[in-house]
Amino acid sequence: MELSGSASVGLWRAVAADDEVRRVGIGLDHVDDDWAEVPVPGHWRSTEEFRTSDGPLLYRHRFEQDRPEAGRRRFVTLDGVFYQADVWLDGAYLGDPEGYFFPHSFDITGLSRLATEHVLAVEVACAPQRQRTAKRNITGVFQHSDTLDQDWNPGGLWAPVHIEETGAVRIDRLRVLCRDANDSRAHLRIHARLDSDTTRTITLRTTVGAQSSGKAVVVEHSRSLAGGMNEVDWNLDVKNPDLWWPWSLGAQPLTDVTVEVLTERDTAHESTISDTRTVRTGLRETAMQDWVISVNGERLFSKGADLAPTRAALAEATPAEVRRDIEFARDAGLDLVRVQGHIGRPELYAAADELGMMVWQDFPLQWGYTRTIRRQAVRQAREAVDLLGHHPSIVLWCAHNDPAPTPGAGADAAGTSIVSNIVRQQLPGWNRSILDRWVKRAFEAADETRPVIAHSGVAPHLPTGRGTDSHLSFGWHHGSLNDLDGFAASLPQMTEFVSEFGAQSVPNTADFMHPQDWPNLNWASLARHHGLQLEPMTRHVPPADYDTFDSWRTATQRYQAEVLRHYIETLRRLKYRPTGGFCFTALNDPSPAVSWGVLDHERQPKLAYQAVTEACHPVIVVAERMRSQLVAGEAIALDVHVISDLRIPLDDVLCTGKLRWPGGGHEWQWSGSVPPDSCVRVGTVQFVVPSVPGALWFDLTLEHADAAATNRYAANVTDGAGVTAG
Repeated sequence: MELSGSASVGLWRAVAADDEVRRVGIGLDHVDDDWAEVPVPGHWRSTEEFRTSDGPLLYRHRFEQDRPEAGRRRFVTLDGVFYQADVWLDGAYLGDPEGYFFPHSFDITGLSRLATEHVLAVEVACAPQRQRTAKRNITGVFQHSDTLDQDWNPGGLWAPVHIEETGAVRIDRLRVLCRDANDSRAHLRIHARLDSDTTRTITLRTTVGAQSSGKAVVVEHSRSLAGGMNEVDWNLDVKNPDLWWPWSLGAQPLTDVTVEVLTERDTAHESTISDTRTVRTGLRETAMQDWVISVNGERLFSKGADLAPTRAALAEATPAEVRRDIEFARDAGLDLVRVQGHIGRPELYAAADELGMMVWQDFPLQWGYTRTIRRQAVRQAREAVDLLGHHPSIVLWCAHNDPAPTPGAGADAAGTSIVSNIVRQQLPGWNRSILDRWVKRAFEAADETRPVIAHSGVAPHLPTGRGTDSHLSFGWHHGSLNDLDGFAASLPQMTEFVSEFGAQSVPNTADFMHPQDWPNLNWASLARHHGLQLEPMTRHVPPADYDTFDSWRTATQRYQAEVLRHYIETLRRLKYRPTGGFCFTALNDPSPAVSWGVLDHERQPKLAYQAVTEACHPVIVVAERMRSQLVAGEAIALDVHVISDLRIPLDDVLCTGKLRWPGGGHEWQWSGSVPPDSCVRVGTVQFVVPSVPGALWFDLTLEHADAAATNRYAANVTDGAGVTAG
């Protein structure tokens, strides 16, 4: 443990906490040689002694430090605690922090002056959330998810613990928000929480940009502070800013904003820097109307994915691993990630800023919670803005993921039909009707610069017919994949933004499934510990139909690829009429799982990753989906569309459609122009299904000097009785 923000990284001592340990284990004189060693940062389940523990644990760490000089103050900060703690220094009680994703600081100036040898004791609790419809911990997916091990406990000091020293006034929180921006001016709203040792007048110096560049903006102003915590707000304009853009629209210039607190020293009226804080931000303006996101006044159709934690053991994710997920998203042609049901590591948001990836940020509420958490949720929402508000990549706050009362997770939560889900959500519920509105207001009060939604996955309510984004399960929990088109036509408001859809598949790295035991896998263990939803999997890709594990795995991946491809093509065909974008479930797996991720826990791409990449190309040519089984002699009509996300028009586009079957075929051609950022119906294919055995293919090509695209659809021809025609 060192001064000036250096992290305490290494081994601490820990033991299961009980009343006797609490009584004797917090003091300096206690001998802890027989306590287990645990890593900090880390999770206690990563240590053999606590591999199955649900805590609480008492952590101890001994350190030596010189006494602070006169006029200097000293603080201990816990950067991340899963989930609650009690903190002592040398046996003196400091406080009881709650909340996993933001720092907790305590003034230890007085105690630091008494001695040079110290012991920091932290009792950490992360109670299992066994009453799943009335959870108490605001930990989101880490303690209630259909992909993580149901028995996983993330408890521990998962981020560094450090001691910092300041002058008389400390910057406890710094919030930097860009309210609006254009080519001539960017307007910053800055908020600081300042901890002063006594009543005094200070000078705040704000610097935007590097002074060495000669273009830095430096502003100073004075403020009077009371002793204790002070909330201070001020504004700053930056002329002729370099605007930050999503990667598909432009560049991502970033700039540092540094705030210094200057205090007068003695009677000479000389100023000294008491504390300083720097955040990196981007200057841009974001908005959303009818679920269409715009950045700097430029709208875009959002192609996105739900992002799970990099790892279930968040502390063990490396910066390179965190960044790699954002790189995978960008390589797939996505411009949005929805950080689903959790707040991630700091490196995630830095990578999104640098790579131009927009972020939909969920607050870590998922499914049902008890009434007692409302005040804590409101406080933590403000902390989320303080922690992350300066990141230009964040374009939307969401207070709660899927708050409707549910009997459980996964397939149980989905219900038996989409209709029953919509009907169930017409009933009032405390989470949806009260908790979510309080959290939404907290976000809006702390951040006026971004859109905020109260919840995700709430169906339209009567009589207004308005809801939020939709979670759809055609092709998995509800009906078949072919039901999507009719549903979108009959309830277009349910497709304004679809933020969850997909299917599960078996990963390439599947040793955890013990494939050598095929077909007698431990299905119950795979469901409880590795996310498998056996009932829908058995309906869509029955294991009994496959002789080998590898053939079944390939079939699950092909099915997942087809589901995602059809959803994405359908939603892109509805571009702005009414769809503003989508997020499929999901980009990544946080642990070994049979899951929705298109990248497994070792980031090996499944077949669906390539399907997503092809469906998300800037220019695609698509047709309405043919059924997998066609009846000989029936008449078919398929509309053909070209979708372009490019900001330039495409003139003299040539589209060709070729229908092929054994021994025959037919061809169509269309030509014309495609406006920028648009979807155009270029023609209709009409044909009678031939009476021939085997498969039928429909191939599409698009040719243009600045773009090219291909697509293929396939079906089997039957005689109407379910057997191949011939």
